[in-house]
Amino acid sequence: VNWVRLHRRTALFVGLTLIVPVFFYLKTLFGLIGLGFDYAGDRGRIEPRVGRLKGLLQNEAELLQQSQLAAKRLRELAFSATEDPSALAARLQADVRQILSEAGMSVINSQVMPVREGERFDQVAVKLTAAGSLPALDAALIGIAAYRPQLLLESLDTFPVRGNARGKTDESQSVTAVMQLMVLRALP
Repeated sequence: VNWVRLHRRTALFVGLTLIVPVFFYLKTLFGLIGLGFDYAGDRGRIEPRVGRLKGLLQNEAELLQQSQLAAKRLRELAFSATEDPSALAARLQADVRQILSEAGMSVINSQVMPVREGERFDQVAVKLTAAGSLPALDAALIGIAAYRPQLLLESLDTFPVRGNARGKTDESQSVTAVMQLMVLRALP
């Protein structure tokens, strides 16, 4: 203790020389402990992901099959993204006019509606007014239901045609139908 009093400067220098390495040693030790906790936390977050990836690899064939089935189903429900919306609307209008004509209905008016854009699909619609008998309307609706990719009937309003002769049966009754039909166009 006397030596420390007599050589204060030297004692201070020796003390700092001993304290600085201890400080760096402790800092490194606590840094490594912190890295260990970070690693353990990362491992806890990564393990479920690795498990999911292993599950995906084990079920790859089934997932591929389901993906192909979903793509096929999408082709049945919607036109591809490569289709031009205006060309698609014109084609839809022509196809629906043909379906109605083949069913025995006469198309009075048809109009292409503006394309409605959505998050995953565009909606391409046409509005038609047609006249014919009830059986012809029924046949037209069956033809519309058979159209692929699927043709959706947004609205259908029917009105009896006035001036039918008395004594006609309901099956020969003439109607005017105003319908709005829509197809989906998948977005890329």
